[in-house]
Amino acid sequence: MSALKEKGDASAATLLRVALGVMYLTHSIVLKVFTFGFAGTAGYFASLGLPSVTAYFVIAAEVTGGALLLANVATGWVALALLPVLGGALWVHSGNGWVFSANGGGWEYPLFLIVVSVAVALQAFAVRSTVARSLTIGQAAHQA
Repeated sequence: MSALKEKGDASAATLLRVALGVMYLTHSIVLKVFTFGFAGTAGYFASLGLPSVTAYFVIAAEVTGGALLLANVATGWVALALLPVLGGALWVHSGNGWVFSANGGGWEYPLFLIVVSVAVALQAFAVRSTVARSLTIGQAAHQA
């Protein structure tokens, strides 16, 4: 039963990490680049009172972060590093109500993605902690 639980935990963590990585890639490439274009996205950021150059940093962060999440590289740190992007999305949509299908998009989806990002980070750090503990125990047994 323990092996089944471990496989289930690992599979769930992988599924959540991959889904988050795909979301970042599609949100940046499909929505911001292909749908609105770089100039359109920069214009939207400027209409919010943000420097238009911020759009390029957000696109780069989402593409890079999404790719790193898919590749399982520095997963915990990447998930945490992308929280300011999601915080910005939450801020942008906060006045539109809860439901994301509301005019202008509500804040439920950005909030959900914040929770998912924190969960992915916690899972990644838990795995690293378990591996480090196993290595320490293994080294101690080898030295004995």
